[in-house]
Amino acid sequence: MEFSKLSRVKLLNLLTLVSLLSSCSLFEPFVDRRRNAGAANPAELYVGRSTPEKPAVCYNILTTNYTEVKKLADEECLKHKTGTHAVPVKQTQFTCRLFLPTHIYFKCEK
Repeated sequence: MEFSKLSRVKLLNLLTLVSLLSSCSLFEPFVDRRRNAGAANPAELYVGRSTPEKPAVCYNILTTNYTEVKKLADEECLKHKTGTHAVPVKQTQFTCRLFLPTHIYFKCEK
């Protein structure tokens, strides 16, 4: 009986450790865009709230500073050649993921 209790405790500790290690990457901000690989039409190529000329970034206000988010948006503008920098347009709460609940929308400008 003692053996099964010990095994449960070890299993619980292992699961806790694995979830903590995997959740570290959950707090990194990201551009909310996914590719629709089978799309023939360029207008349907990207899925998500972000477009090449209007990047949208998901982040957590408590764990990420604004300069990091702005840098992501600026890089998207330069990568797609839609502008030289990003200007914030609006911000919404609880529209992204659980640990990254904030969406901030930018507009690329030259």
